[in-house]
Amino acid sequence: MSAVNGIAWFQIGTDQPEEAEQFYGGLFGWTFDRAVPGYRIITTPADGGIQGGLADTGGQGPNHAVFSVQVADTDATCRAAEAAGGKVLVRRTSAAGIEIAHLLDPAGNQFQVFQPPAG
Repeated sequence: MSAVNGIAWFQIGTDQPEEAEQFYGGLFGWTFDRAVPGYRIITTPADGGIQGGLADTGGQGPNHAVFSVQVADTDATCRAAEAAGGKVLVRRTSAAGIEIAHLLDPAGNQFQVFQPPAG
């Protein structure tokens, strides 16, 4: 089964990661792995639930809580979103080989698309 075009991740981006970790950890029982600098992997207690990440934006990007759709080609998806009336908020960036872009749907709702590393 392919994960392409499915919701495969969620991300919370904040310039206050400690406070976000305390809030979501206390509210939902989420745990956070700080093994990646500037990014914490979130594990939820739900069996088979979608996992996510907490990004420290350092004030360099918008605070957000978004779902992430895995795509085959981040750039092509950005072009298709624009053609369909959406907007690209943050063009493709790369982190650990993952290509990521932040988009807005025509109503202004933010979401994220990502392309995993080839291989």
